[in-house]
Amino acid sequence: MSRGWFITGTDTGIGKTCVSVALLRALKSGDFNAVAMKPVASGCIETEWGLRNDDAERLLRECSHELAYELVNPYAFEPAIAPHLAADAVGTVIEIPRIVDCCRQIAATADAVVVEGVGGWMVPVNDRQTMQDIAVALDYPVILVVGIRLGCLNHALLTAAAVRAAGLSMAGWVANRCDRECVNPDENVRALQQRLEAPLIADFPFIDAAEWPQQQYRRLDLKRLLR
Repeated sequence: MSRGWFITGTDTGIGKTCVSVALLRALKSGDFNAVAMKPVASGCIETEWGLRNDDAERLLRECSHELAYELVNPYAFEPAIAPHLAADAVGTVIEIPRIVDCCRQIAATADAVVVEGVGGWMVPVNDRQTMQDIAVALDYPVILVVGIRLGCLNHALLTAAAVRAAGLSMAGWVANRCDRECVNPDENVRALQQRLEAPLIADFPFIDAAEWPQQQYRRLDLKRLLR
């Protein structure tokens, strides 16, 4: 049975894809056959092959072997809005059993699977359910990406509490210093280390996403994650 992690964040645009890419590279460097999934993506672009999402395609390129795009990103929407609104706009309902089925097919081909959520933990995906429900259905340990900026302490602690309340474990958290203007970033990281009941598995310095260097994955403590 393959290992897996669900990547969530304290907000949208917080670095989940960069962390997911780093984790895939770390796993591959550790001789894991690793694959990834982006169950839901909005802000997709129409191509000759259908709707495609930049984040999903980045993950697809990092997989150890080729996978069908439709398995990696079963729900793709053009409007760059909340998933449930994007789905409503095209008369689609995001169904969690379909996501679980795609994930099982992907996981069966590899040693490890990385699932990247969309937005934050409680983003709605349909009239009744949120990203939390997808995470619960997949039942993977959670990695929380914390954007180190004003408000991150509250957002991180609330998200961690929601993960625990949902009955899931937190495998670790990542400090992503996404705001170069953040005041006292070191103190914020230390405060979270004292309060989050999960190990800090990476502390990424501020780097423009377009310039994310390949060696960044070496900052991720894979051994601590795999304990």
